[in-house]
Amino acid sequence: QVQLVESGGGLVQAGGSLRLSCAASGRTFSSRAMGWFRQAPGKEREFAAAIRRNGDITYYADSVKGRFTISRDNAKNTVYLQMNSLKPEDTAVYYCAAAVYSDYVGRMENAYDYWGQGTQVTVSS
Repeated sequence: QVQLVESGGGLVQAGGSLRLSCAASGRTFSSRAMGWFRQAPGKEREFAAAIRRNGDITYYADSVKGRFTISRDNAKNTVYLQMNSLKPEDTAVYYCAAAVYSDYVGRMENAYDYWGQGTQVTVSS
């Protein structure tokens, strides 16, 4: 069992930055790849970024590549999403998720079996 709790969301102006954190409980965090997804109002949830269990491989959606950075600290059971150069279209609820497999670094939602409750990010123009 893995419980995930996101934090760090808020209101920021376009061009600003936020860092999201996802704290995990349970002993399996370090053996799982992790991902961040987001869901904008009226839209389906979409993939943002993923990281392998030891942090050596990352993968980003084209929409966030070059602006967002995913990282993890296995000693703290935490995964981060550093978001820079934020745009109004980044406004969404952001969710972290734990992958079923340690080496899966991808966008398929059904490859993730534990999800957090989400944190709201709002970017004003």
